Amino acid sequence: MKHFKKKLPMGRKTRKAFAAYVTFVLCMTLGAATALATSDPIAVVNNLSNFIFGLIRAVGMIMLGFGIVQVGLSLKSHDPSQRANGFLTLAGGVVITFAKEILTLITG
Repeated sequence: MKHFKKKLPMGRKTRKAFAAYVTFVLCMTLGAATALATSDPIAVVNNLSNFIFGLIRAVGMIMLGFGIVQVGLSLKSHDPSQRANGFLTLAGGVVITFAKEILTLITG
């Protein structure tokens, strides 16, 4: 149980801002995506697809925000390995956030 006692190296204001950011992203994503059933099976599949990609976009935006926080903390502490991890998290968040657009660009 000692592993769970670690605290994030963020101040009180940063934690509150990050929590507000996560809450905002989840509210915007989950509140906007509604999967309504119709008699057309293609419409049902499209609604489900939009809902799932909305969830994926929420995870991507959370990763994007966490990557920004990591890069900011690494610039403050001058830690190159943390900076590299922050930029990787940032890039992963961008890719996950725009996954649907990337897939439609690839498939045509």
